Amino acid sequence: MVQSKMAPANAARSSKPAKKVARTKRPEGVSRIDARFNALRDEGRSAFVTFITAGDPTPEAATKIVLGLAKAGADIIELGMPFSDPMADGPAVQASSQRALAAGQTMKKTFDLVRALRKQDDDTPVILMGYFNPIYIYGPERFLDDAKKAGVDGFIIVDTPSEADDELCIPAMQRGLNFIRLATPTTDAKRLPAVLNNASGFIYYVSITGITGAAAPNPRAVHAQVAKIKAQTELPVVVGFGVTTPAQAKAIAKGADGVVVGSALVNAIKDNLGTKGQATGKTVSAVLDLVRSLAKAVHSA
Repeated sequence: MVQSKMAPANAARSSKPAKKVARTKRPEGVSRIDARFNALRDEGRSAFVTFITAGDPTPEAATKIVLGLAKAGADIIELGMPFSDPMADGPAVQASSQRALAAGQTMKKTFDLVRALRKQDDDTPVILMGYFNPIYIYGPERFLDDAKKAGVDGFIIVDTPSEADDELCIPAMQRGLNFIRLATPTTDAKRLPAVLNNASGFIYYVSITGITGAAAPNPRAVHAQVAKIKAQTELPVVVGFGVTTPAQAKAIAKGADGVVVGSALVNAIKDNLGTKGQATGKTVSAVLDLVRSLAKAVHSA
C-alpha cells in the first residue's frame, strides 16, 4: 500500500487559533500533496479544496479563476475534466461540463490550464477529477505522460475501482502521480481495504449518498465515518459532496483533514454569466470572493 509519510492529522487540535507558519521549499522527492498536508498539519488546520470544471464558462475565464484560487485561500485545486455524461455529478456540475464543452474545452486545453498555473505557482497541488471515458479516448499512457509534464499531481477517477488498478492507478503510481480513492457512507469494513489499496495522496470521503450537491451532510455522522477510515490508514481524509456554505465547511473541517467545495463555486459561475451565457466582469470576482469566505471558515475550524 502506498501512503503519505505524515502523522495522522486527527490528533487533538488546540482550541487556540492556528498560527500560520512560513512554508519552506518542498523537499526533493516529496509530492506536492504530501508537502501541503504536512504544512497544514504543522499549521494546525484543515485543507480547503476547491473544485471547478476546466474551461467553465470559457477557457479564458477559467484560467483567470484558477490563477486566483490559491491567492484566495485554496490549499488544493481540483479540476473537473469536462465530460458529456458525468454520472456522479449533480445538475450544477453537469451544467458546468456542458458550458465548458460548448466553449471548446479539450483535454489538451485542460493541460494548458495546469501549465498556466505552474508558471506562477509550483507549490499548490492540482488534481484532475473525472471519468475514464475521456482518458480512454485520449489514450491512458499519453494522458498520464502529458499530465505529468503539465504539472498535475494526482487523479480522482470516479468510475475506476480498485479492481481495475492496472488500467490507470498503477501506471500513475509508476510516474509518481497520486491516485486518490473515494470512500462513501456505504463503504463497509469488508470493502474499505480495497479502497485503501494503492491509494495515495488522500482519501476522498463522499459525505452523502447520491450525486454532488444533492443534500447537506450531517457533520456528526461524517466525523464518525472519517474516524473509522483513519483507523485503517495514515492518509489524510478529505470530505466532499454537499458542502456549499461557510458554516457547513467549518463544521465538517472540525473532524476532517480537508473539505471540498465544488457545486457552490460552479453555481457562482452560473449566477454571474450574461444573458447569452458569456462571462461578465463579475464572473471571476464572484467565484474568488466566495472562495475567500469558504477558506476563512475552513481555516478557522
